[in-house]
Amino acid sequence: MTRLHGNILTDQGWRHGALLLENGRIAALDAGPADPAGNDDPYLLPGFIDLHVHGGDGADVMDGAAALTRVARKHAAHGTTALLATTVCADDATLSALLPQLAEVCRQRPAGAADVLGIHLEGPYVSPHSLGALPDETRAAALAEVDRYRALAPLRVLTLAPDVPGHDALIGELARRGIRVQLGHSQASYDEALAALRQGAVGFTHLFNAMSPLQHRAPGMVGAALAHAEFSELIPDLIHVHPGAMRVALRAIPRLYCVTDAAPLAGLPDGQYGDGPRAVHKCLGGVRLADGRLAGSALTMDQALRNLVGLGLSVADASARLSRNPADYLGLPERGRLAAGLVADVVRVERDLRLSGVWVAGEAVAPAEVSPDNV
Repeated sequence: MTRLHGNILTDQGWRHGALLLENGRIAALDAGPADPAGNDDPYLLPGFIDLHVHGGDGADVMDGAAALTRVARKHAAHGTTALLATTVCADDATLSALLPQLAEVCRQRPAGAADVLGIHLEGPYVSPHSLGALPDETRAAALAEVDRYRALAPLRVLTLAPDVPGHDALIGELARRGIRVQLGHSQASYDEALAALRQGAVGFTHLFNAMSPLQHRAPGMVGAALAHAEFSELIPDLIHVHPGAMRVALRAIPRLYCVTDAAPLAGLPDGQYGDGPRAVHKCLGGVRLADGRLAGSALTMDQALRNLVGLGLSVADASARLSRNPADYLGLPERGRLAAGLVADVVRVERDLRLSGVWVAGEAVAPAEVSPDNV
């Protein structure tokens, strides 16, 4: 049995005492109500859940099982205890060969790695006019193709552009199959986005980025999200979205949750990687193509926690955006919370917000070292 001591965040508020882990579960909380301001002990928070991860440590999810294992280990060292492996746009042959490989990692968590809960299919069903840094391999969704992909791997989330002809008719069918349809990479109007929500779409992919903006006479997809969404992704790296816009979203969307959208360069030093038109540059926390377009992020979830608290959120509120809300979005009541009987996914965070411990299903994972400048 593992015994952790500190300020424990529960749905009933802060508790001070011990958290007991056994056989991959939280065996008990030996703790009473307390205000963390009254002591100097660390925070014990639910493990972070990242629903949008493309890569890390130089590895790319699109390269298969070995790469995904490396990605999951890198992000676990930064406090992510569960994640969704996220694809980019690719042709059918590529995805058909890739998904069974990713499914292997979903079925059996590698030692020292985050639990890969399934797949977020960010491409290819997006608009060619809102690619961002995605490859130009888009196509309209077909139900038979999505069903075939579902048979190859656990497809949890699907990003879809509602302005692509025929997509409006598919949303309800996809939702009935248990897929969370997110709206993104689209220039859809406010009315098109609202219609998609009414048909069964339930979220937005990296809010504000690669979507029609909010204007006072043309509210766009951003306006639909701010006015109607219960859930939405947001990348809190302070680069993809201005802090002021982040505050608007945090105030408007009740269960907004944060993702990294981590590129393969997450966890690597600054510099240029690759050659030719797809060369990317990592600098000052951002990952960009040669023309300056953002190409995913280098964010990790421990840094996301620090960024959110730096914006003025309490530790408890920031934690909810990184664990409880994404767990609720996927319908996973045994994750994203600390209570007896739940999965023993825990992070220990010191009072300076430095990550000092990670447990994935009760397994201790060595936390990554963080520069003092980032704490």
